[in-house]
Formats: sequence, C-alpha cells, structure tokens
Amino acid sequence: MSKPLEGIKVLELGSLIAGPFASRLMAEFGAEVIKVEPPEKGDPIRNWRVLHEGTSLWWYVQSRNKKCITLDLKSSEGQELIRNIAKEVDIVVENFRPGTLEKWGIGYEDLKELNPGIIFVRISGYGQDGPYHNKPGFGSIGEAMGGIRALTGYPELPPTRVGISLGDSVAALYGVIGALMALRHRDLNGEGQIVDVALYEAIFSLMESMVPEYDHSQLIRERTGSTLPGITPSNIYLSKDGKYAVIGANGDSIFKRLCEAMNRKDLSDDERFQTNKGRSERAEYLDGEIEKWTSQFELKDILMKLEDHGIPSGPIYNVADMFKDQHFLYRKMIEEVDVEGYGKLKMPGIIPKLSITPGGTEWAGPALGQHNNEVFKELLGLSESQIKKLKDNRKI
Repeated sequence: MSKPLEGIKVLELGSLIAGPFASRLMAEFGAEVIKVEPPEKGDPIRNWRVLHEGTSLWWYVQSRNKKCITLDLKSSEGQELIRNIAKEVDIVVENFRPGTLEKWGIGYEDLKELNPGIIFVRISGYGQDGPYHNKPGFGSIGEAMGGIRALTGYPELPPTRVGISLGDSVAALYGVIGALMALRHRDLNGEGQIVDVALYEAIFSLMESMVPEYDHSQLIRERTGSTLPGITPSNIYLSKDGKYAVIGANGDSIFKRLCEAMNRKDLSDDERFQTNKGRSERAEYLDGEIEKWTSQFELKDILMKLEDHGIPSGPIYNVADMFKDQHFLYRKMIEEVDVEGYGKLKMPGIIPKLSITPGGTEWAGPALGQHNNEVFKELLGLSESQIKKLKDNRKI
C-alpha cells in the first residue's frame, strides 16, 4: 500500500526532540528520512530514559522508519558530504541554534545554490531573527515564555509543567505543517523556502483568547487548577472509589442532561444556570453539587450513567489503562514492532489515520550508522575505500 510522502527525501540534521519528531512524522507516512548523527555517540536521545542494553526504548520510536548515518558536521569532509546529499533531497529538518549551519557552510543559502527547490524546516527556541534569536532555547523555555506554564497548576502553588516535552512536540507539528505547505508551493512555483518555527511561538499559538482578552480589558489569565475559566461545568470530580471522572457539560443542553442524570431538576430549572455565563459566575457551587453526586458512586457507574445521557465524560488514564482499553486496541493505537536484539516491542500507533494512504512502521530506530554504506555508496556513489578512509579518520 502506498504512502502519501513516498518519493519525498528528507535530510534530518537535528537531535533530541523537536527536529527528530518532525522528521519521524514524515517517515511514518513514506518519506525517505536520512538522519545524521555524530560519530561514536550519536543522538543523545539514544541514552535517555529507560534503556535496553544501552539503547533508549524511546529511540526505537523516535527514529522508526529512518535511515541513520554518522557524519562529523564540524569537519570539511562532513560538510562536503552534506552538500552532496542536499542535492538529492526535498526537505532539510534542523534544530541547531540559528547561525550554526551557516558557520559550517551548509545553511539554507549555501544549499539553495545547489538545490533551488530545497525546503528548510528550522526549529529553534526563538526563531531565526529578532533580539533573542541567538539565545539557546529548549522546549521548557518555550513553554514558559509562550504562556502555558503560567496557566498550568493551582493558583496557590508555583507554575508546573506537563510531564512531557510539549513545546518541542508542538513545534515539530508546526514544522511538518509548514513543510507540507512549502511542498505545495514548490509544486506550483518550483521554488523552495524556509519554514521558521520558534518553540515559544508554537506554544503561544495555543493560548486561545488570551491576547484579545488582555487587549480589550487587561485581563491576565492565571492558574486555575483543573477548571477551565469561563467554561462551566468542565472539571474533574471524585468518585466513591477514589478515582476521578472528567466531565464536560458546559453546553446549555448538555448541562440539562447532566442535571437529569443527577436527578437535580432544581438545577436544570434555575434561571441562573440557563447559560454558560450564569453557570460560570457560580462555578464553585456547581462543581460542589456535581461532586456530591459523583462521590456516591464508583467511577464505572458514573461513566455509564453519563454515557446513557449523552454527556462527554471519561476516566483519567495512565499507560497501563491504555494497554487494556478496548478502543485503544481496536484503533491500533498500541502496535507491536520487531526490534533487532530485543524482540517485539509495543509502540504508539500512527496518526492521523488516512483511509487510502495510511502511515505505518517499517522498522524501529536503527543502530548507530546502520545505513552508512547504503547512503554513501548508493546515494552518493562513494567507493569502499573512500568510506573506509572517512571511517578511519572518524569523519563518519
């Protein structure tokens, strides 16, 4: 079965999360991704979190479907090989600090001379220009400056973080979107371009109505714990067995159905609760009444009752819950992949789900330099002796 990005070649010059996640998504949908790693140690993510015989389990997911080569980008030999590879690819994905590739003679303008249609996806902390562009930036800093940290947690406690690298992943998604739009433009006009994604801007884009609200009334949104300000009821509610139900009954008709499920006609008929504005003005009271009801029942019974009344609700899952959930399994969101030296390893499934040209996992993240011979011999036409010399001199 064909994949939508078959025939597209991607050169990945990134490390860790943002750049590699972007090219991983392209690889899952058929792009030929050539990932460049430093010789000997490789991408640091090979050694992050839980390891199996020295290799990160995360690595097997983050680099699935990629061809991995080693190359010393600081050397003249490595830079020349990059120029030669760049002649053959459609997209370059990189997440170095701005100016680094230019210093090595392999920036956009350098490679554009060799390949006018090349598309450069550049993911950095602050973007390619502006007063901060030279500052180092990680996803955590982007989350802080982009606004999401200020809104995460409870007002009486310090700002907290989501337990994943959210800034990097959101920036990667924008990188892929930008690359696809740039490919469309190239199809029509024949010219490549730069896709400039800043980590803080990727997070800033998620901040909903924050900017116009401040402009209009100088409103500064603050941390509100598990509630969503101005949207009521939408919260988590404790069950009899000590678990939490997430309930979103903020639509006017949905709220009435919730009242019916709770057998609370008094709330349904109360003029103050007919609109979201009225409910939000009394959110603390309504949340208390709802939790009085949920605390009488076990979670499974609450969810069943809410489902019967057509009310959006659900449990809070950890990964063990996902492994057992019939819907996750039916939708193939937990898939099993053969990993050399390990056996079968479960990984997250591929999204989005395309009906005619779906993505898929062809192989898990490869060994360091596993595709050196294939890329250097077949793509660039180097001889065995040339490859051996590069290896002996620790350039690959």
